[in-house]
Amino acid sequence: MEVFLQTLVSGILKGGLYGLIGMGMSLIMGVMGIINLAHGALMMVGMYVTFACFTYAGIDPYLTIFISMPSLFLLGMLIQKYTLNPLMEVDSILPENQVLMTVGIAMVLTEVARFIFSSDYKSVRTSYSGATFFIGDISFSVALVTAFFIAIAFTLCMFWFLLKTDLGRSIRATAQDKDAARLMGVNSKRITILTFGLGSALVAAAGTILMPVYYLFPDIGGPFTRKAFVITILGGLGSTVGAIFGGLTLGLAEAFGATYIGMAYDDMIGLLIFILVLLFIPGGFKRLLKV
Repeated sequence: MEVFLQTLVSGILKGGLYGLIGMGMSLIMGVMGIINLAHGALMMVGMYVTFACFTYAGIDPYLTIFISMPSLFLLGMLIQKYTLNPLMEVDSILPENQVLMTVGIAMVLTEVARFIFSSDYKSVRTSYSGATFFIGDISFSVALVTAFFIAIAFTLCMFWFLLKTDLGRSIRATAQDKDAARLMGVNSKRITILTFGLGSALVAAAGTILMPVYYLFPDIGGPFTRKAFVITILGGLGSTVGAIFGGLTLGLAEAFGATYIGMAYDDMIGLLIFILVLLFIPGGFKRLLKV
């Protein structure tokens, strides 16, 4: 029972962070209708911003959220405005070409990071990186618990933003029916730019709070792009609450798979659940939760 509870705690804490990673892709896919395969690379850039701020300026990793998020918000808007929007405006170009553009963007960001920082593994070590506390016999990582509550806070803020603000309603309207939203006076081009920037800022926050407990290298974006895609499908396109449930599902699947089957099979369990959801719940948890 102790092993089960420890695995459950680890999966929940990891799943909360996964939810934040998937939330940005969920918004982008919901509004633009394309898979952003540069999502993990954008997270990698946010992680390098955190690493640079900590290494060269001595700024606490969690405080660099106030630097990494605005930086990636601006970078995301520039990417959308100058590389993806021109493709979206040409009717003869297939949506697949927009996806290929995100692949190219990911490659460019990866190689720029490699040129600046080399391919060496980097890390940020603070006083709380390896700190733990116990409740009974169950251990909790201070850094992962902190990251979990930060992820939940961002989810609640995004939920409020999308439901209660005019800009949030415009984003939701564009995600549901872009043509109808345009007829109602929504500037869909502006919304896509802001949404891509917002999605980039969210994944930058995830990368920042991941730094105290994870390592960093230029090619780290690929695995997290895959995880974000799985979470997005599990949670449902455009659903922030669904992204958290999708992240928790993936986190728990990986944790229990690693504990009871083997470390080498944690990804396999998550992908198996992904296939089952596609077969039996095509709309993801968004369809079940009605959010």
